[in-house]
Amino acid sequence: MEVIILGGGLAGLSAAAALGSAGHRIRVLEARPYLGGRAASYDSGGETIDNCQHILMRCCVNLLDFYSRLGVDKEIAFYRDFVIIEPGGRRSVLTRGFLPAPFHFSASLLGLKFLTFSEKVALIRGMLAIRREYGCRDDLDKISMQRWLEEKRQPKRAIERFWSQVLISALSEEADRVAAAHGFQVFWLGFMARADSYEMGVPAVPLGKLYGADSWRALGDVDIRLRMPVEKVNFENGKVQSVMAGGEELHADHFVCALPFDRLPALGIPIDVSAFEYSPITGIHLWFDRKVIDVQQAAMLDRTIQWVFNKSDGRYVQVVVSASRTLIEMPRADVIALAVRELAEFFPAVREANLQKAHVVKEVRAVFSARPGLEPYRPPTRTAIPNLFLAGDWTRSGWPATMESAVRSGYLAAEAITGQKFLLSDVG
Repeated sequence: MEVIILGGGLAGLSAAAALGSAGHRIRVLEARPYLGGRAASYDSGGETIDNCQHILMRCCVNLLDFYSRLGVDKEIAFYRDFVIIEPGGRRSVLTRGFLPAPFHFSASLLGLKFLTFSEKVALIRGMLAIRREYGCRDDLDKISMQRWLEEKRQPKRAIERFWSQVLISALSEEADRVAAAHGFQVFWLGFMARADSYEMGVPAVPLGKLYGADSWRALGDVDIRLRMPVEKVNFENGKVQSVMAGGEELHADHFVCALPFDRLPALGIPIDVSAFEYSPITGIHLWFDRKVIDVQQAAMLDRTIQWVFNKSDGRYVQVVVSASRTLIEMPRADVIALAVRELAEFFPAVREANLQKAHVVKEVRAVFSARPGLEPYRPPTRTAIPNLFLAGDWTRSGWPATMESAVRSGYLAAEAITGQKFLLSDVG
């Protein structure tokens, strides 16, 4: 059986890995000169950089399975401690203790310095409410996480400094724009279902190396074609007969569309995507003449910048701003100045260092906005066209907009085509 996959992002690549390992002939058509879609790396002035720092957690079981299939799972470094820094430099550490899940964070939460005792008690009360209500309420897709938090009488500072910090990092969206169902999923699967599920995985190599040619040799007949933008989908007798890409007409038995949702209308693929909108992410790469940070990663409170990652000996750092709507129209020089100025509030060494170069990546179409009421509009893998299947983090994967969601969707497409089981169940 021959399958053509439109798009070489994580959704398309995971479908290719599953189908290729099952013995089918696969062709992946990717418009760009590199793989990975929004989780890619590329050359910037002679330096390989990721478009933005992408992280995962141990609860991302299908993403980890995908990396294992590619033989690159050892390239992911996991961290047990979340360092959280306030302006001025005071630090807190979130890490698991000796109690079993879901109580493993109790001591750590009570030790957070950036919340008062009453705020920490309220926070623990909110986490226990998620435990009680997860899977039991039928209105969580219709209300925002902000509304649920207010319903549970969470203090304003606890929302701003903990709940929203986690949600923006995980979903690239504000608490008042995220469906409570997705918020529950983040906190239950990521922080409560299993004691180690929260551990943060950071690729130790550029993202592009995870999808290199060597990774595909053991996965069967998988033909990766770069610089092959899909120009047209040809329909006949209610089926896809072929696609036009790079000036060629290509035929197959089945087709998987793993393109961003905004590409479908131009190709005539009959899926209504009018309900979807994007949320942006901005990655700011900064190279200093000396070491400026002393941690591998840290969350930063109360400022525009949200996370910092140590990319090379504390001299090359990447700053991430999720749901970065305020930065989209801001000039590049102003974004860099803002990032350096705020970074110095958390790491005083920045004030003494010289910025040697900087690069800003604004992913305007980073992830779909997982707002309340959207879930019924996310399409399933199967379409009305019998040999056309969908994949992408925006489809009905069971997860919000994450790398895990993209891989889940690719495995679901492979299952729909073959009838084989590829998808792994969530932890808990």
